[in-house]
Parts: sequence; structure tokens; C-alpha cells
Amino acid sequence: MKLQLALDRLSYDECLKILEETSESIDWIEIGTGVIKEYGMSIVREIRENFPETTIVADMKTCDAGKYEAAQAYEAGADITTVMAFASDQTISDMLNVALAYEGRVMVDLLGVSNKNRIRQIQELGVDLVSLHFGKDMQKNGSITGDIFELVNEFQGLQVAVAGGINLESLPAILPYQPTTLIVGGGITKQSNRKQAAVQIKGAIQEYERSHSNCR
Repeated sequence: MKLQLALDRLSYDECLKILEETSESIDWIEIGTGVIKEYGMSIVREIRENFPETTIVADMKTCDAGKYEAAQAYEAGADITTVMAFASDQTISDMLNVALAYEGRVMVDLLGVSNKNRIRQIQELGVDLVSLHFGKDMQKNGSITGDIFELVNEFQGLQVAVAGGINLESLPAILPYQPTTLIVGGGITKQSNRKQAAVQIKGAIQEYERSHSNCR
């Protein structure tokens, strides 16, 4: 399981400082939608320059104009860009085609999706990476639970990232579902010792994998 650090609702300088503190524990860097809206592709370019070997996710949350927005993200240095599952099939297909040209990937954000038929449709388009997203506003009324995985548990060949208020305390409830990627934002970025928080979360993931490696 990979650890993806979500940088959102942060200033330009805060993003860079947090990455300096936590990069040794992070597998994927997510440049959040709010950060991209405020600072544009310049912050994607700078993070790519500073972390040339780390996978970068530009959380564009594309809804339309997929061909243009995907190229924009990849040209700035992103390896992965995101599109909403409710976007048209054409938008998603266009982004997948652009991804092939740039040797990038597309992650489909399942926020708001409750119908498995939609997941089946996007998989048939060629999508192999999705994110289960327990949204920020949804977190005001409760915490993420393993129930969220019921949406994708019957699909083979899908890599699944999961996001939504994950921290060291909620991690044990999520790890048994073994998502491909765990997306953590405030569980690291809002902690007083962010380096330690990243080390602890990465360590918990690795310990779970070690203890269950003989059970697979």
C-alpha cells in the first residue's frame, strides 16, 4: 500500500515546507484542487523540480474539457491527474488517450457515486485507477468506515485509492481492506510534528503488510 500525501487548503510555502519535512515517508504527492486553483500549474512544476523521482498527483477534479486539462497537468510534471466519475464518457476517454501520449495515468474520483453500474462503465472505458472519496463536507456528519469499500469490492483489475479524514487513529479500520493507496491530508499536514506523523502512518502501513504477508 502506498501513502499519498494530500496538500490542500495550504499556502504555496506551506506545501513546500511540509514536503521537506515528510518526503522520506511519502510515496505519492497529491497537489490538491484548492492549491491548484490558487497557484495554478506553477506549483506543480516546482514540486516536480524539487521531487523528480516521486509520483505526483494533480487533483484537477476535471468535469469537462478533459483533453486540455489532462495535457495541462502532464506538461507541468504530474504523473496522474483526476477526473470526476460523473464526467461524460467522452471526457474520460479523452483523458485516457492523452495519458497514453504522456505516459501518465488517470484516477477517477468516485465522490457521490452510489451506483456500481457507473463503475462498470468507466472500467469498460479503460480506467484502472479510482479513488473512494469520503468528502470534506461529508466528514462533518461522520467518519470514514470500511463500508465505503462495498462500492468496489466486486471489481477485478481496479486499483483503489481511499481518502477521507484518514489519520493514525482511523487507519486500523481501513488497512484490512488493503487499498492500493491511502490518501492522508490533515492526518499529517495539521499535526504539530508532521514528520513524525508521516513516519508513524507509513510505519503502521508497513507493519500491517509485514504481519499479514503470510496470510495472502
